[in-house]
Order: sequence, then C-alpha cells, then structure tokens
Amino acid sequence: MPHYLISFPAEAMVLSDEELAQAAIDSNAVCQEAMDAGVWVFGGGVDETVPTVLVSGDGSVAEGTHPGSRITGGLTVLDLPDRASAEEWARKIAVACRCAQEIRELM
Repeated sequence: MPHYLISFPAEAMVLSDEELAQAAIDSNAVCQEAMDAGVWVFGGGVDETVPTVLVSGDGSVAEGTHPGSRITGGLTVLDLPDRASAEEWARKIAVACRCAQEIRELM
C-alpha cells in the first residue's frame, strides 16, 4: 500500500491555549485510532526551537534550509490503500487539529 504524508504548517494552527490543549487530546485520539487500525507509520510535530541544518551534496553542514523550503507544524505518515482513504484520515486529523491538512503520496 502507498504511504501518505498528511501535514500542516505551524501558521495554520491559530488556537488559544485552551483550544490547543483540547486539540492535542483530540489529535492524540486520532493517532491512536490510526495505530489501532494498523495504518500508522509515523507522526509528530516539528520542534521549531531547534535550528535547521542543511547538509550539502559535498557533505558539508551549515545552519539553514533550501531556499524557499519551510517545513513546520506537524505531520503524519499513514499506510493506506488509496487516496480516498488518505482524504478520510486527513479529514479526521483536520477536525482534531482544527486546521487544514495537506496530503501527499510518497513514492
């Protein structure tokens, strides 16, 4: 089955502290549902307090990112039979997180 990346940028989640606490509870419940369904591969939030480093093709390491690259927020990778299933899981995650989700199929 293909893997699907379901994600959102940090700026999409604009919640009060109270709403954020409930979103965490709700999103953890959806993650557990995915685990129980056997489709969970990986998920987590990006720790934006840790500086990003870019490892160049020659192996050198420098702080920064590719120009225009910006990965923030959270992501989930699920092992699903088709895009329709990915859309259903993304819907559940969007409702739990209270923000829109992007879907990408991984090769």
